[in-house]
Amino acid sequence: MKVLFFIRSMVVGGSQRQLAMLARGLAARGHDVAVVVFYTGSEIDVFRQDTSVRVLSLSKSGRWDALAPLLRLRRLLVKERPDVLYAFQPTQSALSALLLPFGHSIKLVFGVRAAGMEVARYDTLSALAYRLEVWLSRRADLIIANGHAVRADAIRRGMHAQRIAVVPNGIDTQTMRPDPAAGRAQRHAWGLSDDVFVIGCVARFDPMKDHTTFLAAALSFVRAHSDARFVCVGDGSSVYRDHIRALAGSLGLDRYLIWAGEMDNLRGVYNAFDIATLSSAFGEGFPNVIGEAMACGVPVAATDVGDARRIVGEFGEVVPPRQPELLCAGWARLRQCLAQEAAFRDAMRHSIVTNYGLDMMVERTAHLLALLAAGRPVEEITRELAD
Repeated sequence: MKVLFFIRSMVVGGSQRQLAMLARGLAARGHDVAVVVFYTGSEIDVFRQDTSVRVLSLSKSGRWDALAPLLRLRRLLVKERPDVLYAFQPTQSALSALLLPFGHSIKLVFGVRAAGMEVARYDTLSALAYRLEVWLSRRADLIIANGHAVRADAIRRGMHAQRIAVVPNGIDTQTMRPDPAAGRAQRHAWGLSDDVFVIGCVARFDPMKDHTTFLAAALSFVRAHSDARFVCVGDGSSVYRDHIRALAGSLGLDRYLIWAGEMDNLRGVYNAFDIATLSSAFGEGFPNVIGEAMACGVPVAATDVGDARRIVGEFGEVVPPRQPELLCAGWARLRQCLAQEAAFRDAMRHSIVTNYGLDMMVERTAHLLALLAAGRPVEEITRELAD
């Protein structure tokens, strides 16, 4: 089976890492896999050690460089003739539906990965792509949602329920695992001693991640726990990042906070935390950081967005979004129960290994795409998966 993925770029992010792991997994199972990107550069390093996946660039030079890259995409589809074109993110899904050659036999898959997006917070083109994704979804042969909340939201937005299958994200539990030595080393690299209590947030700087709630909760927490320190890992919008850092300074939190930026060694990062947290207000599907932290044996306090409650289960705290006092209370409850230690952490990790292992995601996707490429009706495919 020949599979062509289409995504804006392979700049580090949750969707990009999921695509990379899925592409490698399909290639390892003997499929011909390529990834089409608008933008290339150091972001494709993720594939340099694995040449089984081709990366095909449309050489887009900027936002307004549109016509030439789209013509290249059209020619590429004609040349490659994949069995399946799997588009990630709304813009790529909409463009794929519009540019597929007439009379083609290519099966088009939309990858839907967000729930409850507040499009008014983003620019006009992003909002337009989000709406076009729904309108053009009728041209998709299959829609794959990465969470149950995402499927429900897609149906509310107007996508056809019988064309949507759920394939949760996969967690690389061989990489994401308990590693106390790596955690201690990371703490020391940040200048943190072993006896401070570390609450960490791994999230790009984007309005949906709601760092404002995180900071307000941190301010409340340090009033009762002066040994607490907070680490923010990730990068993103410079405007939003600068706003959040200025807010932290105005709240007097600078001496409690570490801005770690983008980091590659996430196993060491998670193992350096006592608690991992997610403060998102909207837009989450399957929050990778929850599964990754839990696979490392680190308990999570998260807001109730996307599939967070389903993933966390009994192994952490889930609170309503935009409620910093409740998030702070969740951190306090987790701190009190951390004495459970070994058995609690082992069971937490087991829940991720059992329900969200990487191989499960790859196998389920491979099965779906193979059935689709073989001409099985989409309603039969989604019904079989649900059963």
